[in-house]
Amino acid sequence: MASYRKGKIDEEMARTLSGILRTVKDPRVANSLVSIVAVDCTADLKFAKVFYSYFSQKYDGKDVAAGLKSAAGLIRSRLAQTMNLRITPELTFVEDDSIRHGAHINELLKSVAADLVDKPEETEPAEEAEKN
Repeated sequence: MASYRKGKIDEEMARTLSGILRTVKDPRVANSLVSIVAVDCTADLKFAKVFYSYFSQKYDGKDVAAGLKSAAGLIRSRLAQTMNLRITPELTFVEDDSIRHGAHINELLKSVAADLVDKPEETEPAEEAEKN
């Protein structure tokens, strides 16, 4: 299968799954803001990894993952009804923590920048030699 076709299928599946997740009635999923980050299907379209991120004040990551895993059959059947594929892939949900990781790196960079502002600048010996 050509890579551009696989890419199109991945994008369309991510878009479709985003709509399907809004209809899931499991409270662990319905009461959390779950968004699909990416979908990665195998070349034969039998399996798909669905990368998601979530925001929830009520549930932690394990609860949201358990809710998605329990609703995977319903999500897959609705995906089969919506998309015209010969084989509907088995879905595996994987939490994507890149947003949290990026926020953590941003906090570290801010703290380093604050430390640099607080310290008085020290002149290096090479700069002093050039001045003389």
